[in-house]
This record gives sequence, C-alpha cells and structure tokens, in this order.
Amino acid sequence: MVTFFEASLDTISVHHVGNQALSEMYALSDHPLELKDEIIPNLLMQYFLKPFEKANEVYHLTHSSGNLSLNEVHHFAAQVFEDKAYFHSASEGLAKHLYKVANHPNIKGGELYVVYFNKVQIEGNPLDAIGIFKSENKETYLKVYPDKGGFQVDYEENAININKLDKGVLIFNIEKENGYKVVVIDKTNGGQEAAVYWKDQFLQLKIRNDSFNQTSNTLGIYKNFVTQKLDDEFEMSKADKIDLLNRSMKYFKEKDTFDMDEFTGEVIGNPQAIESFKNFKSQYEQEFDSPISDTFEISDNAVKKQARVYKSVLKLDKNFHIYIHGDKELIEKGFDDDKHMNFYKVYFKEEN
Repeated sequence: MVTFFEASLDTISVHHVGNQALSEMYALSDHPLELKDEIIPNLLMQYFLKPFEKANEVYHLTHSSGNLSLNEVHHFAAQVFEDKAYFHSASEGLAKHLYKVANHPNIKGGELYVVYFNKVQIEGNPLDAIGIFKSENKETYLKVYPDKGGFQVDYEENAININKLDKGVLIFNIEKENGYKVVVIDKTNGGQEAAVYWKDQFLQLKIRNDSFNQTSNTLGIYKNFVTQKLDDEFEMSKADKIDLLNRSMKYFKEKDTFDMDEFTGEVIGNPQAIESFKNFKSQYEQEFDSPISDTFEISDNAVKKQARVYKSVLKLDKNFHIYIHGDKELIEKGFDDDKHMNFYKVYFKEEN
C-alpha cells in the first residue's frame, strides 16, 4: 500500500508537546531541524516510514460539521501543500492543536515531528506527503566501545527505539476536497479514553469506503453473523459454522467482484438465513454510518488480512483439534450412549 524506495526527507520540524491535564507545557522550536549528514535522515526515514509498509486502511480527514476547513490538520496541511514557506509555522500550529486535544491524564507527553516528504508512494502513485509523528515511550540503551586495549560500557537514557513508532500519520497531496488520502499508525497506551485522541480528536479521521474496506467490512460482518447471530435463529453445529466461513472465504478468493445476491445464494443458501444476514448487514451500516455496496471489486489484500482471523478449527475438549478445510459432509457428529460423550466421525481416502 505505502512504499518509500524513491522517497526523500525534505524538511523536518521538532517540538515537544506535554499534557495540559498534568500542568505540562509545550515547547516550540524556532526553526526546522538542520540535518548535517546522511546517516540521521536515513535513520529518520526508517523510523517514520517503515511502519506504514503494513498499513492497508486508507482514511480521510473529516469534520463533524461537514466543513473540512474547520479540521485543523486539514487546514495546516492544505496551507503547506500550497506553499512550503508556511511549513514551520504550520508545524507550530499542529503542535498547539495536539496540545489542546491531548488533555487526558493518561496521555504521555513527547516529541512531535512534522516532516515534509517527496515521492512517497501510495497505491502506486508517488506523491508529496506531510508526516506527523509523536514519540511517547523512551528506552535505555547500552553502548559498548573499545578503550585502552579493552572495552567500556556506557548507557543512554530516554532514547528512542527507531523500530518502535508510537503514533504517526501520512497525509498525501491528493484528493484535497475529500480530506486527502491518509494512513495512520497508533500504538495506543493509557487505556481506551486516552487512546482515542490521536485518530478521533487530533486527526478526526473517517475510513475511506474503497474496495479494501468494503471487502474487509463484508467479511467481518459475515464472520460476526455466523459466529454470533445464527445461534439466535437456527440450531447449528460448530462444524456447520466453520463450513459457512470456509465457503465465504472460498467465494472471496475465487471471485473478482462481490455480488450480494450471488454471494448469499452460493454461500448461505437458506432464504431465512439470507434475509437475516441482509438485516444484520443493514444494522451495521446504520450503526457505523458505513454503507457497503451490493456489488464491489474484491480486494485481495483485504481477503488475505481477514483470512488470518477466519478460524477453521474445531476444538474438542483439550484432546483434539479438527481442521476443516473442505466438504463438511465428510464429518459426522453423534453421541455415544455407553460413554455418554459426543463424537465426530471423519471420512478420508488417504492418510498423509
């Protein structure tokens, strides 16, 4: 989704943002950071951009009023994309905005980095991007170095691990009128109340309703329907549920386009269950204000991601696990009166 093999770091400003709920202040730098060698920019590129290689979801900036100009991050990003001369002053405005919204006592203070990148690719398109990153967690590092025919050991406190980005966002210079294309990293800490401030209060993000999210949401809704809702209306064994999940995953892996009627007919089959699933999906769309089309292009990346959480394992006490990948007609459930225990009978042709 996001690659940076051609990317370069153009400008960076660093500020410190404390927690006003703890009577901490913010500290603004007077000018952008001066990078005097090639090593530091390369380390910063790794620290800032590498975590986004695994970011699939694309968001956009929003505002509850519907007026994007009231979103502070969108305002400052637009200002910089139009004229880079405003970069440092915009970074100061972003630091003040973060200080204003990050007022839960569990939120950690830390350095705020605002960076202008060139040629960061999203969905194969090289674009300028503004990165906003916050380091909250510090570590202690040991340093070993040669000294007088032997070695000495020293340490560095409150240092940053460049392999652990706490919070970050990339705002790409495209689709300004829709809130830009945005990808985000958020390693939450301090509990749920503190966790929402980065995405919800500082950035005010809404997930983009593209093929990736349509695919991911549909598979997620269907999984919840099978595992949580079907028991309320139908008597089903766990083997039957696993079969329904396997059939849905098979559909998404084999098809290029999702069609609601085709999917429900091929995968669910039962008219009552089909109607129940459509109602379940409609409730989700209303609750999360996230409509899903009856037809959309299937995203292979979303299918691969959801496949990791689609379980095809039948766990029997602590003795056996049965992995069901194919025809459910080859497994039968019964009850043994003598042993007073359930059993499964499995048919197969060859033993590997």
